[in-house]
Amino acid sequence: MTETPSTVSVARQTDRWMLWLAPLLSGALMALAFPYAGQSWLAWLALVPLISVMHHRPWRAGLSAGVVFFAGVLYWLNIVMTTYGHMPWLLSVIAYLLLVLYLAGFWAMACWATVRIHQRLGLPIIVVLPVVWLVVEYVRSWLLTGFPWAAIAYSQAAEAALIQSADLFGIYGLILLMLLVNCAIAQAWRCWRQQCRLPWGWLLVAVSLWLANAGYGHWRLSQPVDTGEALKVALVQGNIDQNIKWDAAFLQHTLDQYRRLSAEADAPELIVWPESATPFFYQDGGQRAYQVRAVPRRQQARLLFGSPSYMHDGKGYRYLNSAYLLSAQGKEMGRSDKVHLVPFGEYVPMGGLFGVVEKLAAGVGDFIPGQLMPVPVNGHQVGVLICYEAIFPDLARTLVARGAGLLVNLTNDAWFGRSAAPWQHLAMSRFRAIENRVWVARCANTGVSALIDPHGDIVAKSELFAPALIEGTIHFQQGGSLYTRTGDSVPLLLSLIVVIWLWQSRNPASVNTRRRIAQVIELPKRPKNRR
Repeated sequence: MTETPSTVSVARQTDRWMLWLAPLLSGALMALAFPYAGQSWLAWLALVPLISVMHHRPWRAGLSAGVVFFAGVLYWLNIVMTTYGHMPWLLSVIAYLLLVLYLAGFWAMACWATVRIHQRLGLPIIVVLPVVWLVVEYVRSWLLTGFPWAAIAYSQAAEAALIQSADLFGIYGLILLMLLVNCAIAQAWRCWRQQCRLPWGWLLVAVSLWLANAGYGHWRLSQPVDTGEALKVALVQGNIDQNIKWDAAFLQHTLDQYRRLSAEADAPELIVWPESATPFFYQDGGQRAYQVRAVPRRQQARLLFGSPSYMHDGKGYRYLNSAYLLSAQGKEMGRSDKVHLVPFGEYVPMGGLFGVVEKLAAGVGDFIPGQLMPVPVNGHQVGVLICYEAIFPDLARTLVARGAGLLVNLTNDAWFGRSAAPWQHLAMSRFRAIENRVWVARCANTGVSALIDPHGDIVAKSELFAPALIEGTIHFQQGGSLYTRTGDSVPLLLSLIVVIWLWQSRNPASVNTRRRIAQVIELPKRPKNRR
């Protein structure tokens, strides 16, 4: 039978619907790959629908896919803003959607730049998109102070063998590989629909690199991790409700909770309390500070704990989010400050220009960045990451490069409630261990507290919203990794390449070249039915 005008019309209408639905499907599938849903395998093909249609309207396709993805992964932001930030529901939704649109813009930019370079320079999508996507994720990690939460590589946190290469190139090598695989599948799908020759060469490259990555991971997992001096640690999860944490009436209750749990530890060498465990200025001294100092003296162990601090300059008092280290005699041995603050949480960007926002955030705090420096333990250096500093690879890498043989993450994830956020935060901390081949001790107020070995394996962890004492033996590691030494050299180099591509693409390609490319990337035509 031959096609009738009605069947042709239905086919075209179906193709138009696919232009809208395919990006939305990609965003949803990628969101399902992240912790909570936990279908990590989906990330290796989630972007296929987006790649298949993005050449028609790349900005719209990337934006719509990004909106679905970030809206699904970051849904918990509304819990933070309404339950604990006491923001009106409507204003919370508006702020949430604005952030989602901002983050989705990076996906849109990746698609737009890829299609532009492909059409004007004639470079294959399978070469351009992985490079451009990596660079866009890198820019997202530092632009406007940076927010690299939910980079697609973090979807693989539970796949131990696939993420060990993070010690070579950080998360960026994995991002390249994931995009390459998605592009290869998308190209094979297009060729199958058009009944043309399958891209065996690119499929072979994608499969070979995936197997090489997995092989490296299995080899790494077979290597010993406990090569340095041992340290017995006790992580104290106080489970202090965020609504009473800063209430003076409950201050003694908070101290008693941490003291009681610490006393249950079995001969630890280092006791760790979470971020802002002491909801007062420890540096002021007095009876409360004395109770804190009594803990290491009683246990004959060092104590690392979070506390707000302040300094005075010519303009007045400046507040910091800090971590103190006390010796077994209760003497202060060091202090590390948070350097990467949470915008609109710990400070308000351009607060003088945004009076309404400043008022909303005033109850949380107005901090300044401090100094990032390791603290001494048993003749070694310990790097301290406070709260969401653990999501920034360069901070952890800098601490290890300065001599830290162990990373400790003090955090208060009570803000997230019972959502996917604490598990997403934990997943990113696992990458910091692998990238630098060091142990990570993660102590959270309400969970998840965990001991993470240099392979990224969780050796011990707590439950959410329950008092807990996590004890174990960890080891100081020295030497770091290739990523520790080279840092973000790969994304920096590829950023230069993308800039060159975009500069070259400023002049349209020849008419013949554009026609040839259009023939290659147009939506597959349905073959006519023959009698």
